[in-house]
Amino acid sequence: QLQLVESGGGLVQPGGSLRLSCAASGFTLDYYVIAWFRQAPGKEREGVACISGSSLTIKYVDSVKGRFTISRDNAKKTVYLQMNTLNPEDTGLYYCAADGGPYSSPCARMGDTGRYGYWGQGTQVTVSS
Repeated sequence: QLQLVESGGGLVQPGGSLRLSCAASGFTLDYYVIAWFRQAPGKEREGVACISGSSLTIKYVDSVKGRFTISRDNAKKTVYLQMNTLNPEDTGLYYCAADGGPYSSPCARMGDTGRYGYWGQGTQVTVSS
């Protein structure tokens, strides 16, 4: 059974850092594009970062560039999202999602939720003083 499980969320003060993890089971992670999404109350789900199976393609939404870093360890079947210099606008439920393709350009449609066939249950990130 294919499964994605997020962890690492929590309450952090503005300017702080968190590292989210997305652990995969039931499939070979290498072949999947993985993206992190977030959803704040009353807002649409937003693609935040995306990484191709080989890690050669990485994409970020403009609001997190320079602050967030996505990475993956296929041997450990885990994708990470290092989040630094957090601000209250980063608050939301963070999901990881897997896209099995086919794709001519990995991550080109990062924010298209319909591309992702598998989703985790989410981990809450709250940035507040």
